[in-house]
Amino acid sequence: MKFIVSSDTLLKELQVLGGIINTSNTLPILDNFLFDLNANQLILTASDLETSMSSSIVVESEDSGAIALPARLLLDTLKTFPEQPLTFVKTDKHTVEISANNGKYAVAYVEGEDFPKAAQVKDPTTTKIIGDVLATAINATLFASGNDDLRPVMSGVFFQFSTTDLTFVATDAHKLVKYSRKDLAADSNADFIMPKKPLQLLKVILQGVEEDVVIEYNETNAEFSFGNKRLTCRLVDGKYPNYDAVIPKENPNVMQINRSSFLNSLRRVSIFSNKTTHQVRLKIAGAELQVSAEDFDYSNKAEERLNCEYQGDDLQIGFNSRFIIEMLNNMTCDEIKLSMSLPNRAGIITPFGSYRGR
Repeated sequence: MKFIVSSDTLLKELQVLGGIINTSNTLPILDNFLFDLNANQLILTASDLETSMSSSIVVESEDSGAIALPARLLLDTLKTFPEQPLTFVKTDKHTVEISANNGKYAVAYVEGEDFPKAAQVKDPTTTKIIGDVLATAINATLFASGNDDLRPVMSGVFFQFSTTDLTFVATDAHKLVKYSRKDLAADSNADFIMPKKPLQLLKVILQGVEEDVVIEYNETNAEFSFGNKRLTCRLVDGKYPNYDAVIPKENPNVMQINRSSFLNSLRRVSIFSNKTTHQVRLKIAGAELQVSAEDFDYSNKAEERLNCEYQGDDLQIGFNSRFIIEMLNNMTCDEIKLSMSLPNRAGIITPFGSYRGR
């Protein structure tokens, strides 16, 4: 088994796949990349059993075979090379010899047959989404997902596809984000819960990608195919909570304000808030918003005034500053609307303008 490959091309692909590999694995072979050679096509794969990702690149070869090579050693070595052709040769000493311009390196390998196979998505439903659109949806929701092992369904993002729109939802029971695309639709109604780890990878890889991502899914697994890459993962098992039930329907008090001005004010004022509650208080009257915080334990307090557009009764309401700052940070619009009903009810932040989602 022999092939020649560009060092930069190989490094670029392996760095992406490296995001799959855990720092500690129960199976030692999961510390490796799988190299599956078929003539001039080399398929590289990484897996943690729950998620598998593969990428295909063109190499110079007429051979075939499959071997697994240590991920960390390979990445550390490739990072030191300038762009050059590298020759990989499988030897009789159970090593792979890598020949570069200025040296040779021997790496022990494991037989490729021992590497776990990616799950097959049988009888899938298929939906296509432009890569950058999917990245935006993930970026808008993933931060709001939970980290509670006792509630695994809330640790991922809920994908809800219908024939009229595509909706993505995440919540940790304290904050909830719903991102909807009315300009996109699926061929049939379906929903599933995507785990956090593969979404974190897709969010980075798909940024700025204008080609379609083909999503195939059934009740247990999902597969994302785009370009030369394929990602397969096990879905989170369970029923997602009825998120619509916690979104207040009647919100007569509506404030419109510049997102950046509001965000910067919250950042400053929240420094003076109680370190346990992180509470900031909003007092809205007329066209003026007063943002304040106080820490009674240390006699620290802050207050700022901002201009806004407001329709509704004079209102005072408190929020956890960390949650509202996190939400505003993950929005890209210039203006936002904050819709409220009563001081003890949740508020709804929606983008104002051409940006879609909530």
